[in-house]
Amino acid sequence: MPISLPLRRLWTLDKFAYSLRVFIAFSAALLFSLYFGDIALVIPLFLGIIACALSETDDSWQGRLQALLVTLVCFTSASFIVQWLFPWPWLFALGLGVSTFTLIMLGAIGQRYATIASGTLILSIYSMINIEQHGGVDADVASRQLLLLAGAAWYGVISVVWCILFSRQPVKQSMARVYKALGEFLILKSALFEPVRGVDVEARRVALARQNGKVVDALNQAKEMIFRRLEGQRGSQKLNRYLQIYFIAQDIHERASSTHYPYSALTEAFFHHDVLFRCQRLLDQQGRACRQLAKSLLLKRPFDHEQSEQALADLRASIDNLSERGKPEWRKLMRPLNALADNLATLEAQIASAHNPDTTSDRGDSALYDRSPSSLLEAWKRVQLNFTLGSPTFRHAVRLTTALIAGYGLLQWLDPEQGFWILLTTLFVCRPNFATTRRFLSQRILGTVLGLTAGWVSISLFPQPSVQSVIAVVAGVTFFANREKRYVVATASITLLVLCSFNQVGDGFDLIWPRLFDTLIGSLIAGLAVFFILPDWQGRRLYREAAKTITNHRRYLDEIIHQYEEGKQDDLAYRLARRNAHNADAALSTLLTNMLHEPGHYRKQDADNGLRFLVLSNTLLSHLSALGAHRHRLLEGEDDAALMPSAKRISELLDQLAEQLDKRQLVAPLNEPVSELLTQLDESGAANPDEQAMVMYRPIQSQLRLITEQLAPLGEAANRLTRTSTSIEEATRPNASV
Repeated sequence: MPISLPLRRLWTLDKFAYSLRVFIAFSAALLFSLYFGDIALVIPLFLGIIACALSETDDSWQGRLQALLVTLVCFTSASFIVQWLFPWPWLFALGLGVSTFTLIMLGAIGQRYATIASGTLILSIYSMINIEQHGGVDADVASRQLLLLAGAAWYGVISVVWCILFSRQPVKQSMARVYKALGEFLILKSALFEPVRGVDVEARRVALARQNGKVVDALNQAKEMIFRRLEGQRGSQKLNRYLQIYFIAQDIHERASSTHYPYSALTEAFFHHDVLFRCQRLLDQQGRACRQLAKSLLLKRPFDHEQSEQALADLRASIDNLSERGKPEWRKLMRPLNALADNLATLEAQIASAHNPDTTSDRGDSALYDRSPSSLLEAWKRVQLNFTLGSPTFRHAVRLTTALIAGYGLLQWLDPEQGFWILLTTLFVCRPNFATTRRFLSQRILGTVLGLTAGWVSISLFPQPSVQSVIAVVAGVTFFANREKRYVVATASITLLVLCSFNQVGDGFDLIWPRLFDTLIGSLIAGLAVFFILPDWQGRRLYREAAKTITNHRRYLDEIIHQYEEGKQDDLAYRLARRNAHNADAALSTLLTNMLHEPGHYRKQDADNGLRFLVLSNTLLSHLSALGAHRHRLLEGEDDAALMPSAKRISELLDQLAEQLDKRQLVAPLNEPVSELLTQLDESGAANPDEQAMVMYRPIQSQLRLITEQLAPLGEAANRLTRTSTSIEEATRPNASV
């Protein structure tokens, strides 16, 4: 194997470039300290590098430079405020509370601001540790604080230069993640076609909904990456190519999400024929083709989807065989089966075009929606909207502020050695909801124990300062490579870095027990805070999230109706409505996942109602996607034009359902309006029974029927959620008042 291939594979890993930047920054800081003969310099430099790397935002190089300047201003302010207030505990506690609350609330403006705010809090505590390490404020404290800022500035410069040199690589990696996630989605979707009786279809639907959330998340990240780089660079041919690949991914997602007919009915009818196996194999091969496409984008390899093309030809042959056999009971199912094959054929063409998007027709509207605030006034309005107890951001701000002040008060009372590690642990562990906090709490403790053990072994076996310095650098790189997906490894690595670094200027063995006790105390404070201080139990807002999901589905339907009336246009309004519908579905799935990890057996039982609602909601979304996939302008005399009033009536019922659910009212029974709608849809068919049998399946009519049939079950599921939310509110009211 040529040596260039492994290196190229390494270069395609999204964390490789990040880790390499950190390695360069750490190594230079270490060499700087060795050059001046003062190894103690490495600690504030390392801490500054870590804080800046944790505050890094994804931008064009101009955007990253602006973000770096803002970050350094925030870091400088935080660092010297800590220095000035450090000798006065009461003023320090007040400043800690105000700054924590303010920074968390500023995160409501957008993800970029939340990242910088979080990094500023981290650097504030690093400043406390830096001052405490030298026994408090002394004559040299300002120079040590400047070293923290120098480390942050040094990493920031590396980051900006890297972005100038390799600005397209993150976009390429993000698009590869999108197609890999789409591939997994298609493979999971293929399992729904498996003609086997007794299968837990609901469990497969839940798994599909969760994977849909991952696809949506990948699409959102890719969109933000492309958008940031398009600012001022609309004429860039490479960026426009990635933009086309992104739009194709959206189209593939819509086709992949669509459901053209109840799969259970097809399974029952064609149980002894191979047609559903052919459908399953085709979807599976298309999923594998998407995964191969992801690799092709990264490695610039030729893209081969011959297997999926052959699977499509086999499916067509299988359907032709069914038609030739001509069984009467199959007659009404042939058209939906052909429509399914047509949808999969279009999906195949979209996958093929993604590898060479330049051959596709240019889109009339290639705008992307900018979610960032356009002015200071709009940014302030976003913060204002979150000044309510119903806001998760506000609740987290109050909770974290209280936890850090409590931790500071405790360390002032106990006066433990290296006590500011308590605050750092609390900051890292205390998360916006209980499920995430519990996961980080256990992983933080386990990682700290492993890191302290590894650190004890390292400084025992390798007493040489140079070796320990190398271990510290490697540990720092390992932390950044694993901090998002393997938090135990990341925590162990950063603990090892701390132990090896501090052993350069003192006795690292004396740090082992204080670090362990501080981690336990900080984790305990975070756990108690998230449990007792404005606890954000997911079950309390389950009904609101469900109502938001139905509202976004209704808006998606409205845009689809508009497209049928005015003509197919992949404009911003349509794409935004489609994306918001999928975002809402993914948010509901995430909420239910978090709810399952909350304390109390009753919550796990209540989550079952939520999962049933999620399955129905996701099924509704799949039928909407199929309706959107067939959109075209309906002419005035066209039979399907008469279906639009029924579609608008469905939208009204969805709006009514969402409104009642949001107000936590019992949803009025929908059986009667559903029956009326189904009658209207049936009457829009052919005039005589013979003709009706010939046109039993019209795509628009069929999808509207399938959507209508979901309304009554959704209403019943909504009523169960309303009762669930009421019971949870009553059960947790004592906690809420703490």
